[in-house]
Amino acid sequence: MPHVPHPLAEDFPGMADRLRRLQGLDVHFARICDEYLELNRAIHRAETGLVPTDDFRLAVMRRNRLLLKDKITARLARNDAAAEAPGG
Repeated sequence: MPHVPHPLAEDFPGMADRLRRLQGLDVHFARICDEYLELNRAIHRAETGLVPTDDFRLAVMRRNRLLLKDKITARLARNDAAAEAPGG
C-alpha cells in the first residue's frame, strides 16, 4: 500500500501546537521538520510511480525519513522533560 503524505502533526497526535511552537522558536528544529515533509513527499512520489526510483534508493529515503522522525521525537521529548522539570 503506497504511503500517503500527510501533515507532520498526524504523526504526533495531540502535539500540533507544540510542533508549531517549537518550529517558531528553534530554527534547527524547523529545518528538520521541513526536511521530513520534503522527504515524505518524495517518498510518496516514488511509491506512486510519479518519479521512477529503484528499490535501494527508496529504502535509503525511508531510512532517512525515519532518522528525521527520530530527531523530531527526541526534540519533543526534551521539550516535555523541560516542561516537567521544577520551575519549567
